[in-house]
Amino acid sequence: MKQGLIDEVRAFNRFYTDIIGLLNRNFLDSPYSLAEIRVVYEIFHHKGIRASQIMEIMHIDKSYLSRILKKLEKDGLLLRERSEEDARAFLLSLTEKGNTEFQWLNKASNEQVTTLLAPLTEKKKETLVRHMQNIIRILTPENNRNENN
Repeated sequence: MKQGLIDEVRAFNRFYTDIIGLLNRNFLDSPYSLAEIRVVYEIFHHKGIRASQIMEIMHIDKSYLSRILKKLEKDGLLLRERSEEDARAFLLSLTEKGNTEFQWLNKASNEQVTTLLAPLTEKKKETLVRHMQNIIRILTPENNRNENN
């Protein structure tokens, strides 16, 4: 691959992570990192999910997820219940506090996007979203299986 293409992708990655604050220690002015918020998101949307499923969805290792889950549990956001089907597994769900925190984080994330896009015209917003959809489509592995480069 040409170095110029690599440089452009890396420049975009740096720009995007900076503009939405991905590298901030506490994402969305919350006490949580982006990875921790993403785990809360997955548990909210998949009640009774297992840690192994979160590992697959997020592509993170067991020890990192374990540390995140311990923090969320310590903060009172997470419940672990032993699975009736498999006594070795735990099903994860959010506590009432966890659900409240998710709602707040979700609202803050929506407000962040609204603020980011506010200066743009409707046409530019639509163009931006269309390009984002194209990035997702192009980089989705199953869309690239039979293509000749």
